[in-house]
Order: sequence, then structure tokens, then C-alpha cells
Amino acid sequence: MIFTTFILAAGFVAVHLFSRYLPFLDNVPRSRLLSAAGGISVAYVFIHLLPELNKHNEILDRNIQSQALMFFENHTYIVAMLGLAFFYGLERMVKTSKKKQQEENNLNRTSKGVFWIHITSFFLYNGLIGYLLLHGEQESIKGLVLYFIALAVHFITSDHALREAHKEIYDRIGRWLLAGAIITGWAIGVMVEVHENIIAVLFALLAGGVILNVMKEELPEERESNFWSFAAGLAAYTILLLLA
Repeated sequence: MIFTTFILAAGFVAVHLFSRYLPFLDNVPRSRLLSAAGGISVAYVFIHLLPELNKHNEILDRNIQSQALMFFENHTYIVAMLGLAFFYGLERMVKTSKKKQQEENNLNRTSKGVFWIHITSFFLYNGLIGYLLLHGEQESIKGLVLYFIALAVHFITSDHALREAHKEIYDRIGRWLLAGAIITGWAIGVMVEVHENIIAVLFALLAGGVILNVMKEELPEERESNFWSFAAGLAAYTILLLLA
């Protein structure tokens, strides 16, 4: 299984390094392929991510006995909400910085300080995704492949958004850091198995971030997504998950 997860981690790395060369990302209206990818990501959130979040909630309920930690009982969804709020705050910071740079310096990108905050956050986000290749709920190769498909198409659209926000510094530095984060998370997973309570909380934070990023990038009003392609991707991936 370690070799399989390494191959999938390398696939995530390839997405980060080479998605910039995909010709359809800047199309308006969105290409059918990208709309279908959005459907896949949304299906992943509702059919896989939310049920798995509930499983992690049950783990915390079962394991936590200390009164000091009772906050986490039945509150995994609150942790996910905090993750969503954190990533929403990041997006607001990015938009504010980009607008300020345009007005004051005639630059169509964020400041370097905001870039580093944004990339550091996504480095941790990617690192956890890499770690969960080994220690997530995917116990079979089929499950791992479905996990890979959903997050690979998610990375394509999130990479595009990061490139739009930070321009050349993302291609020069950012994409390499995010690619490295995947391998770093995977390598930590090979060497260390974190306690399931910690994984449950980290997964909840990740889930909130994934939900916000999926809805922000895969359902953009101004990009006039192709509904039927979106629906086809949604239906196809849902069927795959239900049959897995």
C-alpha cells in the first residue's frame, strides 16, 4: 500500500507542477471539462467528506473522557466550521490585498506578505491531504483512487485561483512548495502515525477548508459554468462512490 500511496502522492505533485499548462482554465464560459470537474468535487464533499466527518465525530465521542476536552464531543462540525471560517478569512485577506496593490502600485497581485501567509496555510492543507493518503479512511486501492480523482480535480481549480491571486511568484515558488507539502505529508505518514483523536480534529479543520474551496472555485457565478457538464460529473462520481 505504501508504494501505491507514493504513486498517488506523485500524481498530486504532477497536478501542482503542470496544471498551469492546461489550456481550458481561462475559458469564459467555463469549459465542459472544468464544469464536470466541479461536479466531481461537489459530489466528493457530500457523498464522502461529510459522512467521513461524522465518523471522526464518533471517534472523538468514544475516546474523549476528560471533562477538559468535552468541548470536542459532538462538536466536530464546529471544528469544521472554524476551518471554513479560517479559509474564508484568508480569501478576504487575499482579495483586499490584491485590490490595495492595484490601487496603490498598479499591480494585479497580492503583496508578498499575504502570499506567504496564503501559501503557508495551503502548505499545511496539502500536507494533511498527503498524510491522509496513508492514514485516512481509504482502506483499498479503489478507495484511494477515488480519493485521488476528487482531490486532483480540486487541486487543478485551486491552483488556478492561487495563480490568479499571486501571479508569477506562485509559479516560481508557490506551486513547488505545495507540491513539496504533499510529499512531506506522505513521508510523515510513513514514519509517524498520529493518534486518531488528533487526526479527527485535523480532518475536521481540513473538511471545512475543502468545503469552502470547493464551493468557491467549482461554483463561480461569473464564469457561467456549464450546468449539464457539472451535473454529469456530479452523477458519475456519485455512482462511483456508491459502488465502491
